[in-house]
Amino acid sequence: MGQDHPLLLAGLLVAAAITARWWWKDFRAAARGQPNARAFPGVAPASGRLLALAVGGALLLLAIETGGEYALGLSAQQSHMTVLFALYSLAAAFIEELIFRGYLVVEKRGRTALLAGIIGASFGFALLHPFLWEWKRGGLELHLGAKAWFSTALIFAGSLWFYAVRFLPANPGRSLLPCIAAHAAKNLGVFAIKYAQGYVSGWW
Repeated sequence: MGQDHPLLLAGLLVAAAITARWWWKDFRAAARGQPNARAFPGVAPASGRLLALAVGGALLLLAIETGGEYALGLSAQQSHMTVLFALYSLAAAFIEELIFRGYLVVEKRGRTALLAGIIGASFGFALLHPFLWEWKRGGLELHLGAKAWFSTALIFAGSLWFYAVRFLPANPGRSLLPCIAAHAAKNLGVFAIKYAQGYVSGWW
């Protein structure tokens, strides 16, 4: 079963929806002044200005990626996407932010440790995205062309941005909302671009 198999994607969507419901429950409890002692990370409000900044930065990175692909002659190497995978990518925006920007953070050990942790986790985040590799026909296939490296580099840059909006002074509560909004906007933008370019291949 490949990483884009409909049954796998449907199962991941259900798991993401359940986790998001639990996170939102913690968020609402914190908003009422009754925080859960074991709450998920990042259950704090964020200003509309910060949300706009986070989304704007993510879309700027997407514009740089899209423009770079055209400039380097890589746009014809786009992968195809289904509508179901696009829906999954929106759910993944929440799950990935919860894991990476929520849990995979080195806090209370100084600024150097925080920055080192962010860079290390961002490398891991970039490598987990299937651009340099693909699980296909029951085996692992490597892709080491220019498109794979370019896309991986932009994923790394995106991860740094998502971490940045969580730790900006404008986000004193360390809310995950700006990270989730930025990531979801970027993934939705990817779908819109692929649709415009003719790389959306069906519903599932």
